[in-house]
Amino acid sequence: MSEPHELLSASALAAFRLNGQFLEAAEGLARPVGLTAAWWQVLGAVLHEPMPVAGIARVMGMTRQGVQRIADLLAEKGMVEYQPNPAHRRAKLVRLTPEGRAAVERIAPAHRELAARLAAELGDDWPACVAAVARLSAALDQVLD
Repeated sequence: MSEPHELLSASALAAFRLNGQFLEAAEGLARPVGLTAAWWQVLGAVLHEPMPVAGIARVMGMTRQGVQRIADLLAEKGMVEYQPNPAHRRAKLVRLTPEGRAAVERIAPAHRELAARLAAELGDDWPACVAAVARLSAALDQVLD
């Protein structure tokens, strides 16, 4: 398998499978603390700084509409709040609340356990795996623009 079309197909299939595996793992980590993988994804996007819905969507590879729906739901549950955005009057920032941060922190022990198991499986190859996936993503960004 060295033809570009074969490599593209193999890359896509591997990425689709990996995405499914990550979503399954995320659901398993989030469910016991009352979250879904998608809720955790949005909470994680604003863990360190507030972002507009469109920014969360871009960073997380989600649709703007999907993020808006989840952010509204998380706001109703008190896990995030909207605040004014000095850069854009209409695009409010989504900010994590203490309740949202606590929910994410409840996932941390199981997250660390899964990370340790994966580190034991991959060993020193893990950074190269991450670099390869990031490189493939960056290349796809270039050819799709």
